[in-house]
Amino acid sequence: QVQFVESGGGLVQAGGSLRLSCATSGSIFSINTMGWYRQAPGKQRELAAVISDSGITNYGDSVKGRFTISRGDAKNTVYLQMNSLKPEDTAVYYCYARNIVGNTSWGQGTQVTVSS
Repeated sequence: QVQFVESGGGLVQAGGSLRLSCATSGSIFSINTMGWYRQAPGKQRELAAVISDSGITNYGDSVKGRFTISRGDAKNTVYLQMNSLKPEDTAVYYCYARNIVGNTSWGQGTQVTVSS
């Protein structure tokens, strides 16, 4: 089982920046992909960004060019640098981990609110 500690969410004005952090522990030896999904009120959960253990990244179309995902040196931590934030980025952001056999785990989520 994977445990998550997410941090960095909060309230920011449009155009501002936030940095989300997610540290994992527990059964992390087989994790090969980590990242962030987000869910706005009344909408489906959607991809923000993911990164593989080899550094390959994938971003949702709405965040490309504004968000940057990275992993810590220990590989059990993932960061999401969010710049030029827009009100439509307001959502609960969930840390995500997937292991080599495709099992996924989710953090409890952290709220990001962007005011106009």
